[in-house]
Amino acid sequence: MKRASIASGKSGASTASSLKKEIPWDNIFTRLYDLLKHKPLPAVSEVARKNHDPFRVLVSTMISLRTKDEVTAAASARLLSHAPNPAALSRLRREEIASLIYPAGFYRTKAKNLKEAARLLLSRFDSRVPANLENLLSLPGVGRKTANLVLNLGFNIEGICVDTHVHRIANRLGWIDTTNPEKSEYALMEILPRKYWIAINELLVQFGQQHCTPLSPRCSACPVHSYCVRRKVTSRR
Repeated sequence: MKRASIASGKSGASTASSLKKEIPWDNIFTRLYDLLKHKPLPAVSEVARKNHDPFRVLVSTMISLRTKDEVTAAASARLLSHAPNPAALSRLRREEIASLIYPAGFYRTKAKNLKEAARLLLSRFDSRVPANLENLLSLPGVGRKTANLVLNLGFNIEGICVDTHVHRIANRLGWIDTTNPEKSEYALMEILPRKYWIAINELLVQFGQQHCTPLSPRCSACPVHSYCVRRKVTSRR
């Protein structure tokens, strides 16, 4: 399989079209589904499965940034038990929010952003989480990763949510050759079949946490090792 290097212009479009046809997407995704179907879901996915409420997904995703899943799950549960909607969240003092989500990473900054996001949901969006990328990105603390995940899990709207796991694994497998998650998102949009746009984040986050780890990935037990170019893998198990 050729390494994917998505470039701009006519030649880039031709390369993307070729790779989209060349990569055995169905086979790869089926093997990953089979590997992970009985494994724990990422914390935000668990929140979404229990209640497909875009507000709960937004809050949990904002808490999850640079935070371990077990901390995200507990912090989200505590905060949402006190603030199940934007109005309730806006009434909490910033210090109360920070205390409820501690020890999430950057919990003081997240508390500030969560309170301000609640205020904006009330004042600009009729207490509803907006169902489009542009408006989601207008909320404090919400970048493309968070916005796309809210669209995916809160509204079942297609978008490719690229976090560090998706960025690392898509490059490691050789699908793309990019330097940051935002570039990876656009590159994947060129080659990944739309039916996998929502699924890719949850699947590769699970895979990245449990198998295709940043250091010493478990290549010997990987069901898609024959499709992987192992870019930047210096040691493996």
